[in-house]
Amino acid sequence: MSLRHAVLGLIVEVPGCSGYDLLKIFDLSLGHVWAATQSQVYGELAKLTADGLIEVTSEGPRGRKEYAATPAGRDELRRWLTETEPKPVSRDEGILRVFFLGTVAAERATDYLRAQAAAADRGHEELVALENSLDWHRGGMAGYGHIALEYGKRFMAMRREWAEWAVEQLQERSEQPPA
Repeated sequence: MSLRHAVLGLIVEVPGCSGYDLLKIFDLSLGHVWAATQSQVYGELAKLTADGLIEVTSEGPRGRKEYAATPAGRDELRRWLTETEPKPVSRDEGILRVFFLGTVAAERATDYLRAQAAAADRGHEELVALENSLDWHRGGMAGYGHIALEYGKRFMAMRREWAEWAVEQLQERSEQPPA
């Protein structure tokens, strides 16, 4: 995913937001699929403005700027959505670590997998709480955001179930006599 297009999309969906507002919306709506720091979001805002894809619509105290997409920005978002193929991301440090758990004691490996299950459970609970806190009947970002949030909930549930299964596999191995 392109951070550029994520920021542009949020500005199209929620015009008149400041960088601070966008960062909060980003964390709530996209944080479960893409993480971004404050400096990354503000850097993208500067680039999008320089490229004529967004514009500053008002400036307030302490340098607060509010942004809106330009027609060129809306066109770029549509082009990205309809004319480019998403690049699958296949990096997952947590699973990479699982691959090498054979280098630590079985108890430590089991503890790691239990911690992964607990983290996935917490992530699922956070998404359920977010789902319950928002009005999903407004359409636009709310409708499609709800669909994306459901993906996050299902992914976290799958991750928890997988980690619990992995713990069971390790326990079964430890109960078997050596060959």
